[in-house]
Amino acid sequence: MSYRAILQDTLEYIDAHLRGPICAEQLAARAGFSPYHFSRVFLFNVGCTVMVYVRLRRLAYAAAELSEGRKILDIALDYGFETHSGFSKAFRRRYGCSPERFRLRAKVKRPELPSLSHMQKYNIPGGIVMEPRFVTRDAFTIAGYSINTTSEGGVNSTEIPAFWQRYVQGGQCEKLHGEMFLKSHAEYGACFPMDADGSFTYAIGCEPREGRTVPEGYELHTVPAADYAVFTTPPSDEASFTANIQGTWRYIFNEWFPKSGYEYGEGLTDFEYYDTRSMGETGKTCDIYIPVKPAIHIH
Repeated sequence: MSYRAILQDTLEYIDAHLRGPICAEQLAARAGFSPYHFSRVFLFNVGCTVMVYVRLRRLAYAAAELSEGRKILDIALDYGFETHSGFSKAFRRRYGCSPERFRLRAKVKRPELPSLSHMQKYNIPGGIVMEPRFVTRDAFTIAGYSINTTSEGGVNSTEIPAFWQRYVQGGQCEKLHGEMFLKSHAEYGACFPMDADGSFTYAIGCEPREGRTVPEGYELHTVPAADYAVFTTPPSDEASFTANIQGTWRYIFNEWFPKSGYEYGEGLTDFEYYDTRSMGETGKTCDIYIPVKPAIHIH
């Protein structure tokens, strides 16, 4: 069964069991994946962590039942909230008002059955032929800047591009590349291991020369040793470069992983690598390094 079919089955299973206990480990075992690999596959296909998705679906069904006139506490208990207060806080964060006010002002239908094919679209304008090369890299350090962000609600998809824009336009890029401690001017965009709640550190930086002192004002991040599958994005012009990178990420998790015999390496760091091939207005490419290990399927 393909990854897409497995995830579609998972989405349908979640909808059918929203009133009962659901946990990420249970869903991973049902899908036949290790919990860590399942969490990464789910995130890249659906756009949020699996338990965030479960909470959002529960709140969507709860909103429909509010419109149908059921008691708020009964709805809260049915969808796994232990108290009226806890349900109200979660509902307000999602819908911007209390359940009571929502019932007065809004009427919504029950959610339709989710469709993964409707959730995602490939966007690889330059076309793509993806046969990765495999490399082993020792641990290395990057010096630069970082932010803390989260995958919850797709926050990272807006915060990381904004971070890059500030880095380029705010003088940090020019300052970093003017330093004498740099080993090279190749840049890394590194995503460090994700916490259970979807939060993680994202860093932009360059490798410093061994033995050189890195002055204050720069952060140092260590990328651990790992085996990588390395994908090169298809050549593109400036306008389609970002879309090609995003499309390559989708390809990796939607198409390559299911057939590869590999899983994402737990506790490791993935990164984009930008060197001289990323410069200029045409023919732009970059490398995407994915830490991998042999797949473990649980049956």
